[in-house]
Amino acid sequence: MLKNVNCRYKHTTMRKIILLLCLALLFSCKSKKTATSEVKVDEKPGNLVKPEEVEDIKKDRAYDIGRRLLESCNTSRFKAFSSSEVTDKVRKNATKEKISNICRKINQRNGRFLGLTLIDITRNKKTDELIFRYKIDYEKKLYKRELSVTVNNENKVSAIATKEVASKPL
Repeated sequence: MLKNVNCRYKHTTMRKIILLLCLALLFSCKSKKTATSEVKVDEKPGNLVKPEEVEDIKKDRAYDIGRRLLESCNTSRFKAFSSSEVTDKVRKNATKEKISNICRKINQRNGRFLGLTLIDITRNKKTDELIFRYKIDYEKKLYKRELSVTVNNENKVSAIATKEVASKPL
């Protein structure tokens, strides 16, 4: 008799487990939403600008500051930025210690800095700043890096950033 009760208990437990698995499977399946209900357009805060439309002083400032910063990785000598070239925020962040740490990491992975190639110029609609994107050329071609230099209305560099770009699959 005990064996019979134990068998019934196992069968009801198995039924409950199967029922729970079926419910979990049912609720885990998501229904597809209509294409018009939640499609978000990828709005970028800026738009591309032709290099001919940009003042020479802004183009030169972005290129010179970016090149000077990256050249310091080759020479280990950093010439501090002046207040007429960059904003106070950039001057505070561009310390010799920070730059030498970044340079050490980049030089290890990429080798010596060779040059910059302009990719595009974007105007930020909200702040009316120009963002210059450059491809950074290094000795080692394993890892691709980009430099972004932001120039404000006062022709001062307000931001400098470098990032590694993921390789696109063939």
